[in-house]
Amino acid sequence: MTNVLVVERNASAAEAMVSDLRRQGYTARGVGTGARALRACADADLVLLSLDLPDIDGLELCRSLRKDNDTALIAITDADDELERVLALKAGADDCVVKTWGFREISARIEAVLRRSRPRPSLLDAISLRPLHIDPRTREVRLHNRLIDVTSKEFELLYTLAATPETVVTRRELMERVWGSSWGHPSRTIDTHVSSLRAKLGHPCWIHTVRGVGYRMGHAWRMPEASTG
Repeated sequence: MTNVLVVERNASAAEAMVSDLRRQGYTARGVGTGARALRACADADLVLLSLDLPDIDGLELCRSLRKDNDTALIAITDADDELERVLALKAGADDCVVKTWGFREISARIEAVLRRSRPRPSLLDAISLRPLHIDPRTREVRLHNRLIDVTSKEFELLYTLAATPETVVTRRELMERVWGSSWGHPSRTIDTHVSSLRAKLGHPCWIHTVRGVGYRMGHAWRMPEASTG
């Protein structure tokens, strides 16, 4: 799950942002000061930082966050001021938006920044979750050494999940990585492909649904291989 830290002095605005982020499948929390942001940022994958803070200059906080770690950072300004946006980017922000943004815009910007900071794993290395083997070079999926016939999108979906088998991949992330789309409301196409993969792999536990969030590899890959004797 992607952890987003919202740094915003206005409690109601922070609560609204956190609520919207959670509805989109992110893990989110809010803090109201720069000092608290410095303590909380270690656990964040991305920081949404309002530059108007009660205790620390926002640009200085940008520089401090960037100096200490490489966490993705989006600055938020109160006014549409080109100079402030430029200064925020020079201070280390990956992007800068005006506070009057709509949530669809900030969501798209979050995805773009995360793509740059955590690029998609290259389909170079074969994955082995015995008895399941996935080879991106030959585009083959084998289960108990039996070739499983999968479509191109089914292969990419399975590879994406298997690359981080203990991690939940949100529906939005799957749409972006597999279908190259950032639709706000993904269609049933993911569910259809997951259902097809489960049938082809012969067990629903290979892919586990995390209700309201997305999918992860299930625990079927931990089951002992069936005896061939």
